[in-house]
Amino acid sequence: MTDRNGAFFQRDHSWHPPGLTPGYKTSVVRSPQKPLISMNTTLSEQTGPVFGHSMLGDLDNDLIFNYAADGEMAIGQRIIVHGRVLDQNGRGVPGVLLEFWQANAGGRYRHKKEGYLAPLDPNFGGCGRTVTDENGGYSLRTIKPGAYPWPNRTNDWRPAHIHFSLFGSGFAQRLITQMYFEGDPMIWKCPIVETIPSREAIEQLIAQIDMDNAVPMDARAYKFDMVLRGQRSTLFENRKEGN
Repeated sequence: MTDRNGAFFQRDHSWHPPGLTPGYKTSVVRSPQKPLISMNTTLSEQTGPVFGHSMLGDLDNDLIFNYAADGEMAIGQRIIVHGRVLDQNGRGVPGVLLEFWQANAGGRYRHKKEGYLAPLDPNFGGCGRTVTDENGGYSLRTIKPGAYPWPNRTNDWRPAHIHFSLFGSGFAQRLITQMYFEGDPMIWKCPIVETIPSREAIEQLIAQIDMDNAVPMDARAYKFDMVLRGQRSTLFENRKEGN
């Protein structure tokens, strides 16, 4: 995430969508109205906070069971998502706190303002967390989320996706992104995805199916690496200008 002198890598602004994209309606009111100001980071932003595996529960990275009643489990296609969190040089970043949340197999989130008709799964909470190991690796087990409609245009649907929040080695590196699934035709019809000008950047948001790490008669696997900084950075939605 940083060069040998501790400074952050140069951003590649060409990967990131403009703040105002009328096809994605909420960007009209949320986009910056004034020019952005570039500021240097402080020492505290580059060196903290620090997370450890001791803060995790036994089922924090298992969404199939971490909300389920005793003897029950979540309903849907069982999948494993794994990968690494990397810096621009391809080095694994250890100690990164990953938080993830998603809709259930029917495409419905568990929150009080959810209006989609799909039913809730009483044994699926839809959120979890983990910390990367010494090589930057992570894994989680979950249910493949469903697509869902959203009130953007007359009949817009979000493709199946999982949200990720990452805390890197510095406080300024709290980043948010979304992971999509290989082979989903809805990716290329999504107004949010359409705001991204680089096809390469979009493809980097798509997890690839990984049958070598699938569990026979149990769960398919998807591999999804995230790059925290520089010209090969994963697109993070809270840092549209570049992370």
